[in-house]
Amino acid sequence: MPAAKSAKESSKQSEKSGEERSDRPKATKKAPTKKSTEAPSKSASAARIRIGIGGWTYAPWRGPFYPEDLTQSRELEYASRHLTSIEINGTFYGLQKPASYEKWFQETPDDFVFSLKAPRYATNRKVLADAGDTIERFFASGVLLLKQKLGPINWQFAPTKKFDADDFESFLKLLPASIEGQKLRHAVEVRHDSFRTPEFIALARKYKVAVVLAADSEYPQIADITAPFVYARIMGTSDKQAKGYSTKELDAWAERVRQLAAGTTPDDLETCAEPPAKAAKRDVYLYVISGFKERNPAAAMALIKKL
Repeated sequence: MPAAKSAKESSKQSEKSGEERSDRPKATKKAPTKKSTEAPSKSASAARIRIGIGGWTYAPWRGPFYPEDLTQSRELEYASRHLTSIEINGTFYGLQKPASYEKWFQETPDDFVFSLKAPRYATNRKVLADAGDTIERFFASGVLLLKQKLGPINWQFAPTKKFDADDFESFLKLLPASIEGQKLRHAVEVRHDSFRTPEFIALARKYKVAVVLAADSEYPQIADITAPFVYARIMGTSDKQAKGYSTKELDAWAERVRQLAAGTTPDDLETCAEPPAKAAKRDVYLYVISGFKERNPAAAMALIKKL
């Protein structure tokens, strides 16, 4: 675990979203795909589908995404009117100021939603049960000022963090279901192959925490539905495609999103436990991350159009 930053260092964190880092591990052997036997619930209310990118400040997006004459201070305003969600990355590296959350709230449409990457100091530690103070400071830093625009919190773990049932359950117990009457949604992004076990899926379902679906990457893929929502991060954009993905690939992802929103698990995604006994419609949050980052906004907008 890296040494925690001092308060002075944390206060210097940028208000901008920052870049997504690409520290991928070597490819891991994936388990055989399990096919879903679920049937969508006809009585469930309509699911909401949110599609976006990681952050909004990235110089190569000037031209391909942002107009050349757009001032940097208006990038979030612009991005939030072409996407339906953004995953804030800067919160992973340090606490943000309350004024930043207020500003982000004011600059975005009423129906826009942010997801936040939780502080690495909560997840990048040997004993997860000791993360309580870090979690409390994070939620006290102004996060709730996003109000109804606050979406899921993504707790991302290092690729070297292995699954230990007692250790991980101790962490899940620390995640608040609500604060000051505001309900919270949590997702865990685990990146070690040891998490590909039914025991982990059972824990996630017990606490109604989503397991991040990492796709088109070298990280282990876990597509099991464990919460009332789905959180996906797709990482396969290429410089060889104008929209990051080919039309065939975009069509495939659009269909997967529809199935996930309907409460079923697509047959071509990998799971490691039996599906829920009863399927129900779920909100879906999908972010185009990493890969050839310059193309990510184009891929996200193409998916929005298809959905």
